[in-house]
Amino acid sequence: MDSEEENIRLDIKTDSKAVREQAMWCGIRPGMRVLDAGCGPGITASILYDMVQPGGTVVGVDYSKDRIRYAREHYGRDGAVEFHLRDLMGDITGIGQFDIIWVRFVLEYFRAESLDIVKRLAGLLNPGGYLCLLDLDHNCLNHYELSPQMTKLLHRLMERLDEEYNFDTYAGRKLYSYLYDLGLEDIQVDLVGHRLSYGGIDDQDIFNWAKKVEVAATRLGDLFDDYPGGSKAFSEEFERFLHDPRSFTYTAMILCKGKKPMRD
Repeated sequence: MDSEEENIRLDIKTDSKAVREQAMWCGIRPGMRVLDAGCGPGITASILYDMVQPGGTVVGVDYSKDRIRYAREHYGRDGAVEFHLRDLMGDITGIGQFDIIWVRFVLEYFRAESLDIVKRLAGLLNPGGYLCLLDLDHNCLNHYELSPQMTKLLHRLMERLDEEYNFDTYAGRKLYSYLYDLGLEDIQVDLVGHRLSYGGIDDQDIFNWAKKVEVAATRLGDLFDDYPGGSKAFSEEFERFLHDPRSFTYTAMILCKGKKPMRD
């Protein structure tokens, strides 16, 4: 999804109420030290910072220099929220240990490396700390009622993203097994609807979907060659669907958390 407007898209799409509810489920509370792994533009780290006050700290890491620059400028709180440039597929040491590690909408972008990332992050947990993985499943594919040609193209788009861009349309269903295989304790799972829309859709979601279609058309434009009217017609038809009060769309979001054993 990288584009010049990605920081803005991520800011706009972040539902602060949902983030707080999910963070409460994860057990985030005042006084904790929290890592936001794959923090993006920093808005979620800022929300988490408010939740760990008084006395808590939040560190955000991301591989993108542009994301970290934006996060420091907009959500750094004059240095109160730390943001560091780190690649989750490389060395992530030097930032300390944490009571909770929060990994939200990150692993879906690292299909091949996601388990290695989870293992690496687990090494930064304090004994008794929780690793919290939150991601989508069957991503972007749950819409009713699309035309058969739109449905077919959406599935082809997601397949190509998985094959060529290391995306993972089915990241969410893997999270429990990751925590189980690491030997974490007290593993808990929840499933909620993400971006559940019916009876019409708000401007934030329209912008979010429009940017996704725009980037997909840029990266995978050849898939639209056989679509009547090309990517422009697809985008317009999809937007009409989203505005239709009869339409129904959602993505399943899976939340998993597991505790690092107190023993060595």
